[in-house]
Amino acid sequence: MSTKQKQVLLICPYPIGRAPSQRFRFEQYLDFLKSEGFEITIRPFLDQPTWDLLYKKGLFLQKTIGMLKSTLKRFWLLNSVKKYDFIFMHREAMQFGPPIIEYILTKVLKKKILYDFDDAIWLKNHSDSNAILSFTKWYSKVKSISSWVNTIQCGNAYLAKFASEYNSNVHIIPTTIDTIGMHNQSIDYNRKKLTIGWTGSHSTMHYLEMIYPILERLEEKYDFNFLVISDRKPDVNLKSLVYCKWDKINEIDDLSKIDIGVMPLRNNQWSEGKCAFKGLQYMSLGIPTVMSPVGVNNSLIQNNENGYLVDSEDEWYNTLAHLLESQTDRERIGKNGDITVEKFYSVEATKEKYLALFNSMLN
Repeated sequence: MSTKQKQVLLICPYPIGRAPSQRFRFEQYLDFLKSEGFEITIRPFLDQPTWDLLYKKGLFLQKTIGMLKSTLKRFWLLNSVKKYDFIFMHREAMQFGPPIIEYILTKVLKKKILYDFDDAIWLKNHSDSNAILSFTKWYSKVKSISSWVNTIQCGNAYLAKFASEYNSNVHIIPTTIDTIGMHNQSIDYNRKKLTIGWTGSHSTMHYLEMIYPILERLEEKYDFNFLVISDRKPDVNLKSLVYCKWDKINEIDDLSKIDIGVMPLRNNQWSEGKCAFKGLQYMSLGIPTVMSPVGVNNSLIQNNENGYLVDSEDEWYNTLAHLLESQTDRERIGKNGDITVEKFYSVEATKEKYLALFNSMLN
């Protein structure tokens, strides 16, 4: 006798397979949840053509048309929500305006919602390419949504503290790494010419400005590459710079070229809400990782054990110089970082917590 599938509507901002926040918050759990009897219907706000336009400068008319089409589809979706046991919502139903969809779902249609977010999305933050559209954002809606939904899962303690001001049912589910199906390689610790590396989108590339002077100093003494894996080449004159355009298919192979991973951050509220994703990617591949002591980085890293926390320019310089010189410490730190991810920040270590939250929504 077959068991009835549990029907879940998954509402998210972006097309599947494109945005890191989705790929590493919930997409890598979908097959597992399906095997546990959940049938998940995914409804992103943006379609692929609109997503492709979103981070290009200008094109205001095309972006507006794409947003209007997406908005009409979102309201039309309300006609079919009755059949679902509950809704999983990542970040927001629509990327602009007040939380009308969320209000209708919770207050009018009385649907249960498991709400997920992994950044301080109640703070003003936008890319330069979409500065014109930023006035349509309704950052305060996160407070309202948090107070309306049944359950909240968020990426770290800082986000959970905010959510707990509006909802008593808050859980921390860290951003995780698939160490079996994806981040399943290990770097070569015997390479002759070493590579310091960073990965991220153009919207976070401004953090690299913090370490450009350190890299210039290092270039005076050491022969190394500085690899940037991103959707856009950085505008900087460094003789060590090597640019690699981010590509999902080659993502792990490209990351595996890095011998020392860096994650500089400024100490502000937005950075406090980040979930150390870059660092987790490096660590999962055995790459020794150097990070700013901001937010969740402080609980992820035990200094000089599974990574390094550095703040001042001299600390950055001395730590990177040491790792360029010491293969022994690169290997020791890298392997300890991999163990940390496996134990605490992997899909395997977290999937039962994820399943428990999904099951709790059926009660």
